[in-house]
Amino acid sequence: MADTVEKSEFQEGLSQDEAFRYSRQMILPEIGREGQEKLKNSSILIVGAGGLGCPAAIYLAAAGVGTLGVVDHDVVEVSNLHRQILHTEGRINTPKANSIGEAVAGLNHHVCVVPHHLALDSTNALQLVQRYEVVLDCTDNVATRYLLNDACVLAGRPLVSGSALRFEGQLTTYNYAGGPCYRCLYPRPPPPETVTNCSDGGVLGVVPGIIGSLQALEAVRLLIPGLRAAHAQTLLLFDGLLGAFRSVRLRGRQPDCAVCGDQPTVTELEDYVQFCGAAPTDKDSGVRLLAAEERLTPQQYQHLSTPKLLVDVRQANELDICRLPDEFQVLNVPLGALRTVEGRETVRQAALERRAGDGRVTVVTLCRRGNDSQRAAQLLQRHLTETPELEVRDIRGGLYAWKDEIDPSLLLY
Repeated sequence: MADTVEKSEFQEGLSQDEAFRYSRQMILPEIGREGQEKLKNSSILIVGAGGLGCPAAIYLAAAGVGTLGVVDHDVVEVSNLHRQILHTEGRINTPKANSIGEAVAGLNHHVCVVPHHLALDSTNALQLVQRYEVVLDCTDNVATRYLLNDACVLAGRPLVSGSALRFEGQLTTYNYAGGPCYRCLYPRPPPPETVTNCSDGGVLGVVPGIIGSLQALEAVRLLIPGLRAAHAQTLLLFDGLLGAFRSVRLRGRQPDCAVCGDQPTVTELEDYVQFCGAAPTDKDSGVRLLAAEERLTPQQYQHLSTPKLLVDVRQANELDICRLPDEFQVLNVPLGALRTVEGRETVRQAALERRAGDGRVTVVTLCRRGNDSQRAAQLLQRHLTETPELEVRDIRGGLYAWKDEIDPSLLLY
């Protein structure tokens, strides 16, 4: 890894082509020629080349930021394309960082894109962050949030953090002008099983587009002399269903913070997978909540000798996309309903109706990939402790495994 990033083609001043290109924003008194030259000689690191990173990258390139570093270890997949707008069908299986580089090159040849096709971790993050002036967290996973936060504090860099899920988005800037760092607000990571990503929770494609664009705007404000970050001590919340924004005031830097406090205990990067208990990925990496003997493959389920009840814990709208045939007599009780006594009691009563004599009934939960089914199984296990005639299992791998083992015609999503 080089010690310094490459610089764009023109080092001093603006060419005539650049003056024409950026004329509409140079007219703004807040930017002017000085601000445009500052952008040209600036460098920004975008971590994550997905739904947030794509709009951030293209607007920063359009604005004339001279050097953009793009970090992502993944390749383009077809499921990315509804929200990751710089990638194309022709670049499926291309490294995402390189794909963004190609898109930017087609828009603005004055901008130098430095693709970093690698997995960011504690061995390389600090060295990489130190080479750029501003860092954008466009990853939306907990392990990378802590990693980037700590690296930015240690390197003295502001961190513009965005997230998007379902119809909602958030934006804030950490480690800037007396504002908090991520650890100031969240000293300890949440339990991995409580964290939902786009793969499980879904996202409307335009929502990360809005937040990523706002991350680009925040980065420009950080770079232009005389401007300041708008969200250094506020959390901007976007509700796509209402089409509304609101801001929440955040507390400032905490003197007892482990990384930016008066007596920090985190003075070097640590193992963030171990710290967070989750891999640094936006993809569905799978949760492990049940013991191996509490889980069934689809074929094992079909060969159960005891009476059984299959409970699909997906939302009703997901059943419209894909459902098992009526012959399986599937009961649909969404995970959210199973968090209520009424929902769990519905399953208990339905299971008891399947009971033959004094025998046992196996309640088996099913979801899309085998994550929510484990959460559901745990909820039911706690509820059914006083009903020993019922035992609870789940389908390992969910409908994806069912398609592989039982029914290739299932329409997966």
